[in-house]
Amino acid sequence: MELLKQWLDPVVFTTLGLMSLLMLAYVIERYLHYSRLELSSFESQEMLEIDLTNHLTIIASVGSNAPYIGLLGTVLGILITFFDLGQAGLLDASNIMTGLALALKATAMGLLVAIPSIVFYNGLQRKAEVLRLEWHHQQRISH
Repeated sequence: MELLKQWLDPVVFTTLGLMSLLMLAYVIERYLHYSRLELSSFESQEMLEIDLTNHLTIIASVGSNAPYIGLLGTVLGILITFFDLGQAGLLDASNIMTGLALALKATAMGLLVAIPSIVFYNGLQRKAEVLRLEWHHQQRISH
């Protein structure tokens, strides 16, 4: 239990931090890619779709899984708190509240990673849809 207690926060926060960095890197890459995209270079809708949706799954996966990583950290933190209280043999409200408050920080961090990720994902999805419609418009005009 001491090993879990010692490594829980570093593992959870490092995982969430890496997820956040990965998400931000792909968000920046997608926005830059969309700004430089030449729609006329695509001959088929399928190839355009592949190009537009590349890496969006990773951004969405971060947004949907970060809360679960945070929740796992919270559940394990609560488990540690109850274990420590059981070992101490006394029921002190301040120890319980302190342990629970510290455990909840993992959920908060998971949400802080997930919320921007979902916002960026939705924004990128909208931008991809606009580019798709512009491509269709160009196709109609050129034929």
